Amino acid sequence: MLKIIYAGTPEFAVPALESLLHSEQRVVAVYTQPDRPAGRGRKLQQSPVKACALAAGLPVMQPQDFKSSQDLRDLQQLDADLMVVAAYGLLLPPAVLEAPRLGCINIHASLLPRWRGASPIQQAILAGDDITGVSLMKMERGLDTGDVILRRSLSIEPTWNAAHLHDALAPLGAELLLEALQDIEAALRCAEAQDNAAATYAPRLSKQQAEVDWCKSAEVLLREIRAYNPWPVSFSFLNQDSIRLWSAQACSAYDVQQAGRVVAHDRDGVYVSCGDAVLQVTELQFAGRNRCSAAQALSSVDLSGCQLGRVDE
Repeated sequence: MLKIIYAGTPEFAVPALESLLHSEQRVVAVYTQPDRPAGRGRKLQQSPVKACALAAGLPVMQPQDFKSSQDLRDLQQLDADLMVVAAYGLLLPPAVLEAPRLGCINIHASLLPRWRGASPIQQAILAGDDITGVSLMKMERGLDTGDVILRRSLSIEPTWNAAHLHDALAPLGAELLLEALQDIEAALRCAEAQDNAAATYAPRLSKQQAEVDWCKSAEVLLREIRAYNPWPVSFSFLNQDSIRLWSAQACSAYDVQQAGRVVAHDRDGVYVSCGDAVLQVTELQFAGRNRCSAAQALSSVDLSGCQLGRVDE
């Protein structure tokens, strides 16, 4: 039986923690990000990993970082064999990486060395990748540069958004972890170095980059709408108000007009001209309203001839 520290924060990290709780291993503590304000009321909200850990009766640690010597001593005193990390959200200093007897391993949502960094799921969709997967790697000082213990690939369905892909990859990471833990010391010895020359990077997403540029091709815009669902969500402007675009598909029924022009709308969608084709927006959200289908949206708003985008464009 291994004494394991688990470190993770979002929903992606929950299946692996749950798999450990149902295994022969012993989770001695869970590390997660501090509670953050969320929602309209800005009330403090605990992470999904914290909720899972508390439900299981596990001790939960939430340091702001590991710059405090006390935080490091607390971790060292756990006398763990291994630390398992999945989307924790903090950069671990060398002293933390070296604290467990066998070091730290990370569950990463890509086929490393492709898409090192914070947004591998979204970047795989943005790039039009047909295949992605999960890698289990030894952690070292570099950004997702450690030797890979195991990989498992997964085909990306052409209609999947980031939420769909996330939900497919998270349990895959849990499976890889349990497989490696059957003989972790042998797995660590056999880990393969990454080809740094083949590395690509997945930087952290921002809300600003989700603004739609209607001059882009329909193919690119469809990837963006899928990749940014559920966050930060593609958006444009209708006059001075933002409008969020949750889902869309290609349409060949209308001729291309000025980029951003609503060429038609019906119960099946809002048809917007872009760089090389017309996009059928099927699910959207007006400012101050709930997300809804095109049919629901058009029951109260007439978009005939409207121009989407910034006024100064």
